[in-house]
Amino acid sequence: MPLPLLHLLGRAWGRTLYWLPNRAKDTTRKNLRTCFSDKSDEEISKLTLSSLQHTSCLALEMGKAWLIPLEEAFALIKETEGIDQYRQAIAEGNGVILLVPHLGNWEMMGQYASQDVEATFMYQPPKMEAMDKLLKETRSRVGMSLAPTNIKGVAKIIKALDRGEMVGLLPDQVPNEEGGAYADFFQEPAWTMTLVSKLISRSRPRVFFGYAKRLENSAGYKAVITEADPEIYSDKLDESLAGLNKSVERCVLDCVEQYQWEYKRFRHQEDGNKFY
Repeated sequence: MPLPLLHLLGRAWGRTLYWLPNRAKDTTRKNLRTCFSDKSDEEISKLTLSSLQHTSCLALEMGKAWLIPLEEAFALIKETEGIDQYRQAIAEGNGVILLVPHLGNWEMMGQYASQDVEATFMYQPPKMEAMDKLLKETRSRVGMSLAPTNIKGVAKIIKALDRGEMVGLLPDQVPNEEGGAYADFFQEPAWTMTLVSKLISRSRPRVFFGYAKRLENSAGYKAVITEADPEIYSDKLDESLAGLNKSVERCVLDCVEQYQWEYKRFRHQEDGNKFY
């Protein structure tokens, strides 16, 4: 289906989710209210609807990232920002970390940024064997290597950085108990992965953030790559984590409604209370 038709269906699906009782709507609204306490109830309601619509569009867009020929998929990238700086950093051969938040079409972004470079992305293997096979086949089309989120996967991305290559991670996933620490995300403590900070302190790679932003009127996407907040390079873990979350925030603020707010980002609470 052409992108405008997919988005028409996605907006209808998202509006249906908005009017029916469901977890995605409740989580989206609570996350938005927590992160944007200065907004009115009307503004939060509008953002909730728009966010559900964009998330629905993302679900329908996955076929564009996974199944159609790469040249057709990448032709949907109509605008770019920061790509040259990112590629220059890779050419320097000292290693690059690309962090791709759950913003816009993040699946498309990961593949687009992996063109013509040695790239290794960490991923959470799906429980369904067929889906895992699909992801491996799809992402390998651009030469991307996958590293599972376990000890072997971490060793794989460390070796890739040692070779001066690019490694990619999703920086806003909630890590396990051993792999995280609290850092503010939109002024709310969030259990944040420490892996990125540890990789930086080990090999001092350049760090970038990237996302594929939906353009108005279903015209395609704008691929944006920006350097991380300088604080992410701090040797102090709390400062590095603050820099990571500040960088995610900066990306999100460019297109708030395109972030996946239905994700339970604050599921871990410092006081042990239940947030959701």
